[in-house]
Amino acid sequence: MDNLRPLLWLTLAFVLFLMWQAWNQDYGTPTQPDRSAEQAAEDPDSRPEDVPDAPQFDSEGDTGTDDAPQVSTLQEPDRQQITVRTDTHEILIDTRGGTLLRADLLQYPQDLQDDPLVPVRLFDHRVRGYVAQSGLTHDRVEDQSMEARAPSHHANFQADQTRFELADGEETLEVPLRWTSEDGEIEVTKTYTFTRGSHLIDIDYTVNNRSESTWSGRQYRQLRHGPTPDRESWWLYTFTGAAYFDGSYERESFESFRDDPIQARIEGGWIAMIQHYFVSAWIPGEDEVNALYARAVPSDLGDEYLIGLHSESVQIPAGSSGEFSTRLWVGPKLQAELSDIAQGLELTADYGIFTFLSKPLFWLLDKIHAVVGNWGWSIVILTIFIKLAFFKLSATSYRSMARMRKVAPKLQALKERYKDDKQRMNQALMDLYKKEKINPLGGCLPIVVQIPVFIALYWVLLESVELRQAPWWLWIQDLSSRDPYFILPILMGVSMFVQYKLNPPPMDPVQQKIFMALPFVFTVFFAFFPAGLVLYWFTNNLFSIAQQWYITRKIEDGADPDKQKS
Repeated sequence: MDNLRPLLWLTLAFVLFLMWQAWNQDYGTPTQPDRSAEQAAEDPDSRPEDVPDAPQFDSEGDTGTDDAPQVSTLQEPDRQQITVRTDTHEILIDTRGGTLLRADLLQYPQDLQDDPLVPVRLFDHRVRGYVAQSGLTHDRVEDQSMEARAPSHHANFQADQTRFELADGEETLEVPLRWTSEDGEIEVTKTYTFTRGSHLIDIDYTVNNRSESTWSGRQYRQLRHGPTPDRESWWLYTFTGAAYFDGSYERESFESFRDDPIQARIEGGWIAMIQHYFVSAWIPGEDEVNALYARAVPSDLGDEYLIGLHSESVQIPAGSSGEFSTRLWVGPKLQAELSDIAQGLELTADYGIFTFLSKPLFWLLDKIHAVVGNWGWSIVILTIFIKLAFFKLSATSYRSMARMRKVAPKLQALKERYKDDKQRMNQALMDLYKKEKINPLGGCLPIVVQIPVFIALYWVLLESVELRQAPWWLWIQDLSSRDPYFILPILMGVSMFVQYKLNPPPMDPVQQKIFMALPFVFTVFFAFFPAGLVLYWFTNNLFSIAQQWYITRKIEDGADPDKQKS
């Protein structure tokens, strides 16, 4: 045990170091390429390569594979930018294609301390090239030019006004955009519908076919993201990239789009771009069949990345009208809401390889919060439940450690007696362990059990937006960031030192020095960890100290239940 315990503690210390490194990387301010206002207006939609291909139909309805992009070349009015404000969003929409250029999440401040009035900005065309694009494509017909028969995200729409705001007492807000073909035969109305209290946006197209032939086209929707800075840390960092669901959750790095573009056919499902705490996702109908595509497209600042869905063809007879619809989530990874919207969408709150532990921990934490209404106290209560779950295991371990502590003088005497004969000393130690009913590995069990639970809870705090900027008590106003005054880490360090004093002293002087240093080392690590994680560890230590002290006292007083039974 003397050899294993330092190894386990050092392993945990190494894991903490990697987490600390990742935490700094996650909460650092990355350097992003800045774009001028003129580039910002043009970059999201200036290349034909970003429009999905439409199949060609001949007179018998067969499809071809012509790769010519379907981009309108009409001379259209100057574009405008429309501001939409609701209780959840402030969004900037470009009338060229109806592209969502910017999206501020009004209920989520960027930083509570620096400026609580500045909201999180999800879509950001100026800095990150991150936008949501959508449009219609017309199926190609042999010997006919069809570029102007459907509005892609390069087509200019018209709007009645440049500012829309959800008024008091209204539950929904509609933002209609209109497009008419050059010959006046095709009219398209693209309507965004915003709902009070929701981060889900409905997008509907109404196609009015006034021509003398059948209109045959599809809708597409895609998310586009500019180049991202390289990370210095690759271990335990939060993921920024693309994801999709086709019956199973798949996650793809942007860089993989360069070497391995994606083409697939999915029914229902969804596509998304995810980052720390927040996600944007296009969500088609449950029975809708789409072509999924993901690829890199070139730009002056480096590759930009697309993931999109292209629907099956819809035919609208001459003189008739037809509709397309889709939904767009622009907001936080609220797991309860996302699971109600689409199957698997809550998986964007990605706990990695510890999902099997993190998800039940978050479920229990959420249930506790529903009762107590405070995430900090919920963590305290969750810690108590975890301690109760491992109570017997811990008790067995603490009894073994208490017996080791009680026979420490005998162990030291054996060490002195057989210091020149290691084999006889080991045999004498085993005989003593057997006589005193000591499990030499028993003291390692609490550490082994706590490491996976600790890492799983780390991911819960790191990925669950519900705990982002959540206050606890007094000076702790954000459980997802470090303690501003380092009070909790210091208290945790003190509790670790008390635990050290309750444990049997190692016989090796080097190990004694290591154990003496560990409380200080862990205090430094935990000083930069989220306060919620430190709160969990400190609370766990307090209950562990109480349990261990009680058992140690009983055994030292001669009230060893195992020995009394024998």
